[in-house]
Amino acid sequence: MIKIYTVSSCTSCKKAKTWLNAHQLTYKEQNLGKEGITKEELLDILTKTENGVASIVSSKNRYAKNLGVDIEDLSVNEVIDIIMETPRILKSPILVDDKRLQVGYKEDDIRLLATISSKCRKCRSADACSSLK
Repeated sequence: MIKIYTVSSCTSCKKAKTWLNAHQLTYKEQNLGKEGITKEELLDILTKTENGVASIVSSKNRYAKNLGVDIEDLSVNEVIDIIMETPRILKSPILVDDKRLQVGYKEDDIRLLATISSKCRKCRSADACSSLK
């Protein structure tokens, strides 16, 4: 099953959920602002990244800027602690399944994740996906 980490005010999160719903895919949503994220979840996500912390942390958002630290200067454990305290520094949405990770909303990448992860009946039709571009 796909798990999607979201933020309430995130337009890309809404687009990703709309795409998943339109394709009748089952997913579990976790709102980072309300529910946070656990160390185990972060470690699972980090094992699936190509560039480690840089793949999932948005150093440009206001939450990261308010921290007053350069994430790149910190150890992985320090970054994990900061993310657990301030999960809104994460890029969003983050979609993850047992083997793959997708950060942000890119329809073609989500389609690939969904096709591999689930029984996506409509993904194979370009017409079914084109309405959400």
